[in-house]
Amino acid sequence: MSDMSFPVTFDVERPAGFDRAQVLLRVGVLIVIGWIVHPVGLLWLGLPVVAGILISQKGGRRYLDEDGPRVTRALHWIVDAVAYVALLTDRLPSPSEHAVRFEVERSGSPTVRSALLRIVYAIPSLLVLAILNWFGAIVWVIGMVLVLFTGSYPESWWHFLRGLVGWEANLVAYLASLTDRYPPFTLATRSVSPAAPSSS
Repeated sequence: MSDMSFPVTFDVERPAGFDRAQVLLRVGVLIVIGWIVHPVGLLWLGLPVVAGILISQKGGRRYLDEDGPRVTRALHWIVDAVAYVALLTDRLPSPSEHAVRFEVERSGSPTVRSALLRIVYAIPSLLVLAILNWFGAIVWVIGMVLVLFTGSYPESWWHFLRGLVGWEANLVAYLASLTDRYPPFTLATRSVSPAAPSSS
């Protein structure tokens, strides 16, 4: 059951089957991402700093109105990549098509101070997410092996991984000061059914 009060919409449709060839490609993408660090870990520091710079130049309202759509599009691509690596979809990220629905209801009155404080405020959410991601890693590894041999893995596991990526989607929107709502401590996601990939 989804909570429609979430400011972030995240949704992805489960494929009928998974392509075994994508397993090796996923591992390659994961290795490349691993050289940088997990996207959320990198964005934890980067997004608040970038948001703070843009807010200092334009003010909070203009940041949301003028830069908000561009920032959302960039985050959409990142969430697409994370969903692909997380075994939620077989569709690689593309600038023109999205396998994931990711929308943000921009809100609040961000300031430079509030943007930078999110580095600290996000720590509780990051810690809980990190613990859940340990379990997610086990599910992911077994799921990858199952896909390699059978072409699929249990739907309940898919929903668990989807919840983790949805949590990350809420967190990056918060870190980018696109919304003033703190990321909910839940694996439930605000979704629209049926899933209709969007580019907003």
